[in-house]
Amino acid sequence: MAPAKDKVQHHSTEDPESCTPCKENSNDDPPDNDQPSSAFRQLRLPDKFLALWIFLAMAIGIILGSFVPDTREALERGKFVGVSIPIAVGMLVMMYPILCNVRYETLHRSFRQKALWVQVGFSVVVNWIIAPFFMLALAWAFLPDERGLREGLILVGIARCIAMVLVWTGLAGGDNEYCAILVAINSILQMVLFAPLAIFFVRVIGGADSGFNIDYSLVAKSVGVFLGIPLGAAIVTRVTLIFLINKEWYEKKFVQWIGPLSLIGLLFTIIVLFASQGRRVVHQIVSVLRVAAPLVVYFAVIFLITLLVTHWCGFGYRLSCTQSFTAASNNFELAIAVAIATFGVDSDQALAATVGPLVEVPVLLGLVYAVKWVAKRNKWAA
Repeated sequence: MAPAKDKVQHHSTEDPESCTPCKENSNDDPPDNDQPSSAFRQLRLPDKFLALWIFLAMAIGIILGSFVPDTREALERGKFVGVSIPIAVGMLVMMYPILCNVRYETLHRSFRQKALWVQVGFSVVVNWIIAPFFMLALAWAFLPDERGLREGLILVGIARCIAMVLVWTGLAGGDNEYCAILVAINSILQMVLFAPLAIFFVRVIGGADSGFNIDYSLVAKSVGVFLGIPLGAAIVTRVTLIFLINKEWYEKKFVQWIGPLSLIGLLFTIIVLFASQGRRVVHQIVSVLRVAAPLVVYFAVIFLITLLVTHWCGFGYRLSCTQSFTAASNNFELAIAVAIATFGVDSDQALAATVGPLVEVPVLLGLVYAVKWVAKRNKWAA
């Protein structure tokens, strides 16, 4: 693994501010307490109440799902690549502003650097070997007698995150451009590896019926929609507005103007998620808690181990933070879509997949605050 001195070196012909890994060296102090919540400042909402707004969104969702008749049926009426349309809209709105802030015109400089490929290789190993097998072990350890819940949990483990990780990385003060690179790589690998891993874990290791199969087209559509649409829109927006107006206006005005949409999309997605599953959570609380336990262990352990290893390897705060959230996050929209398409909307597998984001939101939000506190206290720099 690359030591600290092997961090990306500047070339005299390149602008440090235009290259993602180079920015790590030029300014890698831990983020200030108010840095990750700039979108909330634009909304004139106090940064210190960030957790309150998210937990309030969760509470509103559970109340709507539990006490308003037919909430789930209304939200699930329309489907888009296996996910309800309101959730799909919230996800796309959430990702678009973050991806608009990526400097695509200079990313090619990052790919010339050896250190980037070391970091990408590390990410691939953690995301596609360590994390899925760890979730498999947890699923069997916590749910040996609940085959349906276990299989749903396994699907969550092999669905690597391509959406919410951008939000968690941004909130913690990570590197959004590097995160976009990892998201793109994970998206390509997901289309190739998700189905074989699912069949291997569920059918071969788990002994599921030989009729169990994963629809490759569903995986490809999910990745294409939830990454392709906001990414394509962001690239077109950036290129067009910089060409028609100028780069300074785009970065200082337009990006700031659309910034709040990301957290608005996040809060909307959380409300819809919890509303659509509020009744099931309340009425199947035992199953929910049994699935939640291994998920909490998974998110915390994978995040902390990745953070410690990357820190030891000298990646610096921003890259370590990005690596850790990428490793700990999961593509819940894909896991839910596959579980519903394969086992049915009311199956235990679908319930377990749905519990994934319900646990991920509060746990990773807590990790955002935890990693910022640790970095600030220890003055973690490159």
